[in-house]
Amino acid sequence: MALFRARRVVTVLALGGLLGTVIPSGGASAAPAAPTDLAGTVPGWVQSAQNLGVSAGSGSVNFDVLLSMRDAAQVPAEIAALSTPGSAQYREWLTTAQFRATYAPTASSVSATESWLRGEGFTVGGSLASGLYVQASGTVSQVDAVFGVTLHDYTYQGRTLRANNTDLTLPASAPSAVSSVVGIDDSAFLNQPADATDGGPAGAPAGAVNGAGAATSGPAPGPPPGVNFGFPPCSAYYGQESATTVPTAYGSPPSWAICGYTPPTLASAYGITPEVTAGDNGTGVTIAITDAYAESTLLADNNKYDNLHGVAPFAPGQFSEILPKNGFNEVNACGGSSWGEEQALDVESSHGMAPDAKVVYVGAANCGNALNNAWAKAIDDHIADVITDSWGDEGEAVPASMVDFYNTFAEEAALTGISVNFSSGDDGDEVFATGKKQVDFPGTDPYLTAVGGTSIAVGADGQYLFEHGWENAYSTLTNGVWTPAPPGVYSSGSGGGTSKLFAQPYYQQAAVPASISEALGPKPMRAIPDVSMVGDPVTGFLVGETQAFPAGTHYGEYRLGGTSLSSPLFAGVEADLDSALGAPLGFANPVLYRLVGTSAVHDILAPTSPIAEARVDYLNEVNGATFVRLRTMDVQFTSIHSGPGYDDETGVGTPNGAAFFTALESGG
Repeated sequence: MALFRARRVVTVLALGGLLGTVIPSGGASAAPAAPTDLAGTVPGWVQSAQNLGVSAGSGSVNFDVLLSMRDAAQVPAEIAALSTPGSAQYREWLTTAQFRATYAPTASSVSATESWLRGEGFTVGGSLASGLYVQASGTVSQVDAVFGVTLHDYTYQGRTLRANNTDLTLPASAPSAVSSVVGIDDSAFLNQPADATDGGPAGAPAGAVNGAGAATSGPAPGPPPGVNFGFPPCSAYYGQESATTVPTAYGSPPSWAICGYTPPTLASAYGITPEVTAGDNGTGVTIAITDAYAESTLLADNNKYDNLHGVAPFAPGQFSEILPKNGFNEVNACGGSSWGEEQALDVESSHGMAPDAKVVYVGAANCGNALNNAWAKAIDDHIADVITDSWGDEGEAVPASMVDFYNTFAEEAALTGISVNFSSGDDGDEVFATGKKQVDFPGTDPYLTAVGGTSIAVGADGQYLFEHGWENAYSTLTNGVWTPAPPGVYSSGSGGGTSKLFAQPYYQQAAVPASISEALGPKPMRAIPDVSMVGDPVTGFLVGETQAFPAGTHYGEYRLGGTSLSSPLFAGVEADLDSALGAPLGFANPVLYRLVGTSAVHDILAPTSPIAEARVDYLNEVNGATFVRLRTMDVQFTSIHSGPGYDDETGVGTPNGAAFFTALESGG
């Protein structure tokens, strides 16, 4: 699929060694001479989907019209100057006003776009403050007529989705500032949380979206079904309880898995506690979390959790929410209450690492285009210094319009000093999950920080014992024998690998081995993750949430992991760094890659001999019969591996306390 031939070309361009975007100037809106083919706007997943036929013409379509930045050719060079240590402009981030004055579309371009849309019969829903996109809606028939396509319904990954099977065409009447049209297809509904229990389903169940199913607004989905992971026998710290009642593994008894680490334990292990105690605790910094939906108990659950686990609860005004004024929709398509565990994990982990930072929870109306818009608006309105996002697409089979959308707002964040993290994914190189080696979008965008996951061992006194890449395999105790023989069957692991969409950014050139950057061919490409923290659910996080149990709805705690944990943990560390700097850390990747091979990071290596832990799980996740599994750590089953220096399982490594803070404060 040719993703990089659209009118606003998101291209792999060497401009000062940095991926760039070629964008026409967004001045006065003159109509192009002829219709323009928006190449690459057929979603890649359509090729693997079952075509159900033409979409009903009366179905509604909500979409965004993306406008070009002005003077976009200078954006990559300016980002490099602002984010590269040693530059005269280092961390002299643009204010929101400066960004809009320099790069935002002109008011006349926005007005012309709105007028054009109304003239085509669409309803205009408003625009961002910067004018970078205009929201619109209409019927399937209107979209077909204006953009020269015929929308079809498809079955893909158990969902019914709508998409065009030919490229969109921008009519000659469109203003010249229009670069892309986003949301005509349902690709955004493939967004799913990157959390993992290794004991039950994660992510959104199947459903229908948009014109293929009803979309009614309403309240939050409600408490999720109760789960129970990390219950006794389990260990409070690594190796505490030996599993002597089960068969040995690799010649010795395994230990029982961790019950679930808490924020004080992880802060201690990563050496963050002294920094927080000294006042580098997120004071004066705001973290934003973007997810779909919002549980009504989110704040109360966090405060109860904090009181139980030695963290100061939110003070009045320290936590706030931004929610859609018209309520939530597409609950079935998005998995509804399955996002509740994501919300709790993100809030409790980021707050636990940066206890004095403000937290803004941004709950989108659904997991599709509404989530994209909520994320973009959080950047455009500059509501936070750090934004953490624990969701994304499996792979990069997204239309060029969506690549354009994410890159635009990633650029805005990088220019204005906002640190934006995305989870790198929970299925390694995706071969076991999708049958194809690939990396997960949007974390592959070079202006975002992709956070990978590790397995960590923390001692009785909160000390760092060891850490390896997260790549788990399981055997199940069957008739007194581990089956299959250890290490067993691959289950989950830190997402990583090499992008097909983005060229190698300048900050990776000296750090990423050619065996990784050129894994897909002779041209060096972007590699992820950039950095890591614990993600393995077996060495995971104890999360607290109100859940619907058979005996009633109440607060409960369970162990959870995934790079959904890694990203908010790192966001908390970044908020602490902002406190230490007295200014935003901003786009962190260029300085992070200077830390490779230094004491500022833990260089994550594979185990020299197998490491196994036993865990007990309920068959139905709540109560009843149990079974025992053996987890082998960092099995190196996939094509991505932990190793010396940068690796595509754990990136540059994990934060190493005071040395990490000192290095980031001094610019590496």
